[in-house]
Amino acid sequence: MRSFLAICLCLLTATVAHAQSIAPREGWVVITTQKPHATLLDDLKAAVKAHGMGVVTQAGPTGAAKARGITIPQNRVVGVFNNDFAVRILALSTAAMIEAPIRFYVTEESNGTATLSYKTPGFVFAPYTPEGGPDLANLARQLDDRFAEIADQAAH
Repeated sequence: MRSFLAICLCLLTATVAHAQSIAPREGWVVITTQKPHATLLDDLKAAVKAHGMGVVTQAGPTGAAKARGITIPQNRVVGVFNNDFAVRILALSTAAMIEAPIRFYVTEESNGTATLSYKTPGFVFAPYTPEGGPDLANLARQLDDRFAEIADQAAH
């Protein structure tokens, strides 16, 4: 009976995954907030729209994991871009468009708050500047500014 209970306990703990916080790293912006995940996600979408961008993609494993009996913290990857930037970047580097949309990442922390993270567009597009030249670098800086504004509005 004890071994059966031990096995059940092991299986139960195996179905709860614990995530780590996003650590600062090169090319990333990481903003901790006091907002719960759902609020930060809603505020991010509103800020994206307010700054003339669009939510192009969304993905997150939380719902599918739950359907499999696995509990993980809420997280969502939100791809953001707009057609004006897409057309201008395509004119400079076809290869660079593999990076669009640029993604924000909303992750739930163990204390119930959420973190907003993203790779800066300048960092993402840097490998393509030899091909796209200073005009591509300039567009990436414009996107850096826009993404910073979106993140600031969403997080505060």
